[in-house]
Amino acid sequence: MRDIAVFSGTAHPDLAAEICAHLGVPLHPVRVSRFANDCLEVQLQANCRERDVFLIQPLVPPVQEHLVELLLMIDAARGASAGRITVVLPHYAYARSDKKDAPRISIGARLVADLLTSAGADRVLAMTLHSPQVHGFFSVPVDHLHALRELATHFRRYDLSNTVVVSPDLGNAKEAAAFARLLGTPVAAGAKQRFSDDLVKISAVIGDVTDRDVIVLDDEIAKGSTVVELMEHLRGLRVRSIRLACTHGLFSGDALQRLSDQDGVLEIVCTNTVPIPAAKRVPKLQVLSVAPALAEATRRIHNGESVSALFA
Repeated sequence: MRDIAVFSGTAHPDLAAEICAHLGVPLHPVRVSRFANDCLEVQLQANCRERDVFLIQPLVPPVQEHLVELLLMIDAARGASAGRITVVLPHYAYARSDKKDAPRISIGARLVADLLTSAGADRVLAMTLHSPQVHGFFSVPVDHLHALRELATHFRRYDLSNTVVVSPDLGNAKEAAAFARLLGTPVAAGAKQRFSDDLVKISAVIGDVTDRDVIVLDDEIAKGSTVVELMEHLRGLRVRSIRLACTHGLFSGDALQRLSDQDGVLEIVCTNTVPIPAAKRVPKLQVLSVAPALAEATRRIHNGESVSALFA
């Protein structure tokens, strides 16, 4: 591939290297330094002039550090006369701040989208945004991928004749229904009310789950409070087994160990959109790679081909 330049921030260089391996192009180095006053400075250490530049950086903890680093990378590419700048966002952390559901509250998803555009991004390639409306916060083209095919390929290894896909809430029910269609299973959903970041209440499960093998599907799992609450209801309804699946395995604190220790949980499946430290990993965890999908989308964007055809 000619006239393409791929760079990675410090958030997830392993994923960036895997994407480049699938593309057959080098991952160019980036120098990130810090001044005495704690300000960051970024230097892209390869030619960008009139090239198709792709900047890979999921917004993972420390989110603010990685966000500023990404903005500086975009600015550096623009200042180096890049022909086009595409931001590859495997995880867009601020996507959860997508609505005004309390007085005098900020809508971070829209603000960060504006910041990326103002810095000089011409295009965004994202993976499983928290809600569909986040796509509309960007004033530049957005190619929005999902990891349902990768997850479905994994679960098709099992006998799914008595399986039901369960969404933790109605907001994720559409994605769960699409996933269930890929697997050829029924779908159910929890009726959830959120009181704070780590306090949720599920009043009921809508759908038949009794004596069934359950796959709980969510877009991301951070503290795991929603999933733990849902599993209490599922055990009360006498499900046969539970498998957990998500695209973004954030697993803050001891969430991964806590979920693994829950009764009835056979497996926890996520993708590598965010890095998971080796110290946090548990035997029940399976991490699937989305690098092939991101690499193919990158190739199609570079060549001017359809990205939506990936979902046909």
